[in-house]
Amino acid sequence: MILTETQAAIRDEVRKFAQARVAPFARDYEQAKEYPARLFEELASLGLMGMTAPEAAGGAGADYVSYALSLVEVAPADGALSTILSIQNSLVVSGLLKDGTPEQQARFLPSLISGRMIGAFALTEAGAGSDASALRTRAVRVGHGYNLNGAKQFISPGRTAGLAIVFAVTDPAAGKRGISAFLVRTDSPGYSVERIERKRGQAASDTCAIRFDNVFVEDAMRLGPEGAGYSIALSNLEAGRIGIAAQCVGMARAALDAAVKYAGERTSFGSPIIAHQAVGFRLADLAARLEAAHQLVLHAAAMKDAALLCLKEASMAKLVASETAEAVVSGSLQTFGGYGYLEDFAIAKIYRDVRVCQIYEGTSDIQRMVIARDLRGPQRATNNEVH
Repeated sequence: MILTETQAAIRDEVRKFAQARVAPFARDYEQAKEYPARLFEELASLGLMGMTAPEAAGGAGADYVSYALSLVEVAPADGALSTILSIQNSLVVSGLLKDGTPEQQARFLPSLISGRMIGAFALTEAGAGSDASALRTRAVRVGHGYNLNGAKQFISPGRTAGLAIVFAVTDPAAGKRGISAFLVRTDSPGYSVERIERKRGQAASDTCAIRFDNVFVEDAMRLGPEGAGYSIALSNLEAGRIGIAAQCVGMARAALDAAVKYAGERTSFGSPIIAHQAVGFRLADLAARLEAAHQLVLHAAAMKDAALLCLKEASMAKLVASETAEAVVSGSLQTFGGYGYLEDFAIAKIYRDVRVCQIYEGTSDIQRMVIARDLRGPQRATNNEVH
């Protein structure tokens, strides 16, 4: 794909910022298991906290190709930070823009887009991951609002966030049409972080078990009509999967770049190891696979910009990019030999960070289900059919 001058300029500016302001401190953030608040405001100053939001709403008004390119550039600096950016843009800000009332948008978008507030998307539960229709969290009407009770699992960033979009059952007899969405401030009485999970990677982006004990949510904080929660949850699948696919490309590119550099400097039997066919061909294959994944991501983003249905393409991009990323990072680590397995080398962190990309925002199995359904007939796999 040939980029426009604007897209290339955005890519270059984000790369410059990420390498100067994020990459040197990524290990510190990982050890601290959090980011300084100022970093989010710096990201916001570049427009990265509301990239595709219209300028009238305070956003950058960028296209989805530029959004994908930006995540490709942030991810090499720190994969966990690109996760937060993906959630903020494709799930929280986009969700408010699509389904929020003018009052809700006025109340929350300025803080979210300015980086003063981080958002979370509280859908997954211990027994309801890919099957969103199996939720157990309940929202019972009381007066001019609802009492929210239940628990959520694997919510990022559940501790850092100031606002969570929470999905709960309002009509147990209605199945997936009985699910509603709510905007919940995380400082609300009854909202508690039950546990911060110990993860193999991406430690700076906290992932939490959340509990709701009689959290009162007023009517004005319901997102969309009652019973529309299931469709709201699935309506941002395209953008979410494009974002994670872009993240995968970025992390894999960082690993491959490091491997190529090392292979050009490390000598064996009198030559740089990249000159040995076993190493050079492996890196060549990885580079070709990564470029193919990158183009899939940009194609899905371009379809999104053209307002075309692209759930299949987004799922293909997410499937191929996430599985390619693990192969690229593993093959790049192999190039380092024993050094690649040491925490002293940055590739070890990338290796830990990238594995989860085949799990969140729809597992690889779910992506295959989406693609297979589409193969039965063009666009048969609509958002309402897909978990």
